[in-house]
Amino acid sequence: MSGAAGGQAPDGAGEAGPRGELAIRTLAMPADTNPAGDIFGGWIMAQMDIAGGLSASARAAGRVVTVTATDMTFLKPVKVGDVVCCYCDLKCIGRTSLTLHVEAWVLRHGQGERIKVTSADITYVALDEAGQPRPVDPPPG
Repeated sequence: MSGAAGGQAPDGAGEAGPRGELAIRTLAMPADTNPAGDIFGGWIMAQMDIAGGLSASARAAGRVVTVTATDMTFLKPVKVGDVVCCYCDLKCIGRTSLTLHVEAWVLRHGQGERIKVTSADITYVALDEAGQPRPVDPPPG
């Protein structure tokens, strides 16, 4: 789950394209807006948590739960009609946990250059069938 793709960000921040692998892509809809007409930050956070959870679950080969989300700053608004793309990059593996760097980028109305809107480091803990923390196996070979 690592690697960078893409070119320069169009917002002038000089950041390279998304870090990690595309985990989910979804369309921002009117039902997800705040009174100002922008997409709620909580909705964006939920999409990032879903993306991170899918990636962490695949890596842990089983159920995971969210423990923390840190270092999140909203850089740009998300608008109705934007395609929201969440990318995940495995940052570290503990005995029972995985931390992923998750970035949200948008395509305005599904077109043009990608624009980074936020990122966060999200930690998940692997659980066994009884809901207790279980070891995460080391990465393959």
